[in-house]
Amino acid sequence: MTTTTDTLAAATPKAARHPLRAEAVRGFPPLAGIAVMVAGGAMMIATAREWQGDWAETAGQVHDVLLMALSVAAAAGCWHGGRERRRRTEELWGTAVRPPLTRLLACAVPVGLWVALGYLLVVACVNLATWPYALGDHPHPILVPGDTAALMAAVLLGHVVGRIVPSLLAAPLLGVAGFAGLALPEGNGVQPLDPASFTVQGSWPVWWQPLAMAAWTLGLALALTLAYAARRRATALLPLAAALTAGALLAQVGDATWQPDPLPRRQVCDTSTTPTICVNAQYGGLLPQVTTALSGITGKLRGVQGLPVRWADREDGPRAGEAQLPILSPLGFSLVRGRLIRPDRYAWEAAAALSDRGQCGPQPEGVSLADDAVLSYLAPSPAQSEFDAVAAKGDAATRAHLRASRAARAKLAGMDEQRRRTWLSAYFAARAACDDKGVPSL
Repeated sequence: MTTTTDTLAAATPKAARHPLRAEAVRGFPPLAGIAVMVAGGAMMIATAREWQGDWAETAGQVHDVLLMALSVAAAAGCWHGGRERRRRTEELWGTAVRPPLTRLLACAVPVGLWVALGYLLVVACVNLATWPYALGDHPHPILVPGDTAALMAAVLLGHVVGRIVPSLLAAPLLGVAGFAGLALPEGNGVQPLDPASFTVQGSWPVWWQPLAMAAWTLGLALALTLAYAARRRATALLPLAAALTAGALLAQVGDATWQPDPLPRRQVCDTSTTPTICVNAQYGGLLPQVTTALSGITGKLRGVQGLPVRWADREDGPRAGEAQLPILSPLGFSLVRGRLIRPDRYAWEAAAALSDRGQCGPQPEGVSLADDAVLSYLAPSPAQSEFDAVAAKGDAATRAHLRASRAARAKLAGMDEQRRRTWLSAYFAARAACDDKGVPSL
């Protein structure tokens, strides 16, 4: 019995493997996915200081990679589309049982899947790199479906072009032309239809925008594919109609597809200090670092009257009774991977905002000396010694002003605590009222 069963099993042919498997695991498709992954990963690594630690900036930067990735995807699809011509096997494939559309999709789909996989791996790795340093907010994957669909559409479009155009230069020229076309300046009428258009700072698309973008890009690609290879070319009208409908919707709505992110408009505050310290809710996890960086200032201002109510980090500037907290964006300068890299400079900028008189008009010399003395007392500039050294080498007027500034700084620093608190209270009260005559002299 056993011998008979083994004989029958040996005589039975194995089930034929799907043609997509052979195309997907060998040859060019994996290389195309690796090319997208390496190119996108290299771009993200090169700009890591600008996004790592900020979920919104991470999502925006990885979306901007699409400008390059779409060009690579189109060129890869085009190169793979001309494979049979380069191998001189077009006539042999023409005798195959499978219809032309099946053969085309069996060749193009693996490239599209690998390109999409390469991009998704970049997205996953970048988000994992941001997670340990995130200060607030949450991941923003809303752009990923539309971006992935656009990459697969670029492969399909490139594949058809590669079959039509009999030239080895078709692939690189298509990649360059695609990059140039997608990088058109903002403000043109087709900007809402560009899948690689840059993100709107502080905004995110409405929930249906990625779906409409996917229908727009994939619809056009499928329509071209069906028009080229389907037996009944009229079937191309269905995806074409879907693409035109989605494109018309995107073009008509335009910038309204992007809605402001409410999180940056909220404040997270530490009320244990005077003034209160409030940071943008997008960086809520940074509040302890900011409080520590400004502790030297708040300690010196304890008991002083007439101060602004709070430091605030608002996109539209401080409100009445507020001082502007130093701006943290763009990342990579003051804030790198979730850490303030120059707390002393940050404190100096915050102290400068307290004594700022930008809306009070020109100030007399006595007021300028008082401003300089207050700033030097609260948080001297990290480069103050260099500034003084340069002034000491200036003309007579510059040297005289430097001597007056140093005398004013020394006088304020040498006051006893009660007298200095009284002087600072009068100073900040005059500052709030833009009253030059009310500024106490030094």
